[in-house]
Amino acid sequence: MPSRPSDISYTVPGMNTQDSLGIIEVLQMRLHSLNDLHLTLKHVHWNVVGPHFIAVHEMIDPQVDQVRSMTDDLAERISTLGGEPNGTPGALVEQRSWNDYSIGRAEAIEHLGALDLVYTSVIKDHREAMQSTETTDPVTQDMLIEQLRGLELFQWFVRAHLESSGGKLSTRGASTESGAAGQAADQARTQP
Repeated sequence: MPSRPSDISYTVPGMNTQDSLGIIEVLQMRLHSLNDLHLTLKHVHWNVVGPHFIAVHEMIDPQVDQVRSMTDDLAERISTLGGEPNGTPGALVEQRSWNDYSIGRAEAIEHLGALDLVYTSVIKDHREAMQSTETTDPVTQDMLIEQLRGLELFQWFVRAHLESSGGKLSTRGASTESGAAGQAADQARTQP
């Protein structure tokens, strides 16, 4: 968990500094999460192979661009609240509570299976952050809601590749990226 900033010299009108400090802490973790996500997406973009390479390769870049834009919005909101956004790789690695993405060069369906779990985790944490700002900072909440809209759409794009015609996700019940990748590959092999 990041060290909480001890003080800020100003914040937005109508908010007290204690509330702003709490929101800054929440936003800093969202900044780390989305910085990690855009790097993970770029990693997938570079390492996807197989017959669906070009479809996934081209689907990922717009996601990278939009997630990078989200990080800029988060950093600017931290600054607006009187904080100091930290976007360094060292801070991300030191303060994150998750491991690096675990899939290297792999078939498109395997990466999509793993990305489903990545998106699930990011969206869950983003939703918790959004809910935590409901009463203290509806402006930040609105920004997080808009970001959730994009993140959930991207997960839907990923899941469209993982869903059977009967509506079952191949990654259902998977708890690790490699497990989700394997389940997605197994389902793809058994479908016509």
